[in-house]
Amino acid sequence: MTTHARTGPEGRKEPGRRGVLAASGAMALAGTGLLTGCGGDTRDGGGGDRFRAAFTSGGSQETLDPHVAPNFVDQARAKALYDTLGTYADDMSVRKRLAESWESGASGTRWRIRLRTARFHDGKPVTAEDVLYSYRRAADPKTGSPSQVLLSAIDFTASRADGDRSVVLVLKAPNFEFPTVFAGPGTEIIPAGTTEFRKPVGSGPFTYVSFTPGGTARYRGWADHWDGAPHIAELEIVPADEEAARLNALLSGQVHYGADMAGASVERLKNNSSIRLLTAKRATAQQLLLRTGRTPFDDPRLIRAVQLGIDREALVRIALAGHGEVGNDLFGMGLRGYPDGLQPRRRDVDAARTLVREAGAEGLHITVETSSVDAAWEPAADLMARQLREIGLRLTANTRASSTYFSEIKTHGVAAFNTTSTLPVSDFLQQRVRGGAARNQTQYSSKRFDALLDRARTSRDEAERLGLLARAQRIARDQSGLLVWAFSDANDAVARSVGGLRAAPPNSHDWARFDRVRVG
Repeated sequence: MTTHARTGPEGRKEPGRRGVLAASGAMALAGTGLLTGCGGDTRDGGGGDRFRAAFTSGGSQETLDPHVAPNFVDQARAKALYDTLGTYADDMSVRKRLAESWESGASGTRWRIRLRTARFHDGKPVTAEDVLYSYRRAADPKTGSPSQVLLSAIDFTASRADGDRSVVLVLKAPNFEFPTVFAGPGTEIIPAGTTEFRKPVGSGPFTYVSFTPGGTARYRGWADHWDGAPHIAELEIVPADEEAARLNALLSGQVHYGADMAGASVERLKNNSSIRLLTAKRATAQQLLLRTGRTPFDDPRLIRAVQLGIDREALVRIALAGHGEVGNDLFGMGLRGYPDGLQPRRRDVDAARTLVREAGAEGLHITVETSSVDAAWEPAADLMARQLREIGLRLTANTRASSTYFSEIKTHGVAAFNTTSTLPVSDFLQQRVRGGAARNQTQYSSKRFDALLDRARTSRDEAERLGLLARAQRIARDQSGLLVWAFSDANDAVARSVGGLRAAPPNSHDWARFDRVRVG
């Protein structure tokens, strides 16, 4: 997935009795629509044929355009309505979905994709022309797809349909990692010519019923889906922006599924016999972005000082309430392409203080952008401020509104908190670290790093590709300003009456796979 919006409290303990929780939940949920407009059907998530899932919403600017999918809720809705050529396994390797097969030529610039037999909700077949239209649209920077950079590698003038179910994609440069694009967020296949999404048509397991931006999305199971009909008749994805609201909606039986639980909520749910936790370990990279293109982090000594000055074990223990693992300043720990044998970062106050002094930065004031988007960020900012004071830096937090946080930090500030869910390592490096990439928020630029990425993509040999990616990451780890201080667990919660769901990393195939749900 892509960078995502998260919402939650600051990990404060709440009263333990269910009656108190339900009462406080009623007040929190009144503004989300969970207690209004649902009639009297509020127990067991709305009945055995209807499955209700609560997510943080994206606000009034939400759309059902699948090529604009920055948040978890967008991706869950897209997975219900649409399909992609491929899908990610838990380790971010690619499986087939709408694509029946794919193969490259010897040069790595021509890829032939054979489509399986599938239809859109209006009965029309999914064709090669639909694939070309979808990819061309998502590659347009004006669309805003999270996969735009990767899809812009296609030469659409040279690419073509070879019959209804075969498409030839010609790349501008060799890329033997290209199939990772087929499963990327924002690459869904839509009918050719689609320009508006008020009543969208896709080829996914559910058909559109209704949607209010910032409100509830309703879908109906589609019996003719190529991968089989869903086990539920109806799906509702409802907004509950506060973590407490999602928690209490679960406990009071108003929803079956609550996305993105953290901290104290996880501890409470562990002891609740009516709820089952779905925990994906190390699913989210917790990042501190230091802008290398702006003062003071254009001085690499200060980047190194911050890396050495923070206490990662304390941050995991306190900011993540122990629900995570120490990071090592690289994305993708445990995934294909993550370099082996890296020594962990150890806190070294003396070395960090020396670097600050050498940079002439003793007493320097640094503002870090943060928000309640992620429950860990504000306590992490407080803790980092105390830790960095010991090396001679003064860190203060500027808390921004969660609804505008990600758009604002693109242009404001010199340091900011961020998270990224599970993605293929090679894609992350291309999208977030490569010089000039639209989503490179640290403004890092290294010709040596970029050259290693290019060499990795053009090698036919898997072992050589992974070796080149490892070399590139070792360079970026010290210089890029992308400080991965931890990996937090992803915790979703589901009612015990629900079957068919398992713990899976966000962005992977089995995450939010609601067409496989069975309600007891």
